[in-house]
Amino acid sequence: MAFSHWDPLHDLFALQERIDRLSGQTSGWSPPVDLLETPDRYQIIAEVPGLSRDQVRIHVQHNTLTLEGERAAPQTHCEQYHRVERGHGRFSRAFRLSEPIASDRVTADLRDGVLTVTVPKARPASRRVDVGQDP
Repeated sequence: MAFSHWDPLHDLFALQERIDRLSGQTSGWSPPVDLLETPDRYQIIAEVPGLSRDQVRIHVQHNTLTLEGERAAPQTHCEQYHRVERGHGRFSRAFRLSEPIASDRVTADLRDGVLTVTVPKARPASRRVDVGQDP
């Protein structure tokens, strides 16, 4: 059986994001995201079909990674839409990571509408301390 670390603050942010979506505080769409963790890195995989590299921004500040972007509204003119499921407008998703990260080594790749952001964990600072002799 695997145990996971419970982060109540993460759960609170996730709840707030859901409430914002339900209350209409967001732009109408938010890309679905997978957040994975390995011993040496985090990986965020987001579905952003139709967006180019220029339409996606990634910010890293203090152990929080933020994805932002904007998808333009379709320029289709019609008398009536029967269904609208593809969201458009601005989006912003923030992820607070539980371990220190190496923000200078974050990389991102966008292929076939899938954005993959790799966030290496910071290497713990360590040094050897020699034990001296008593005088």
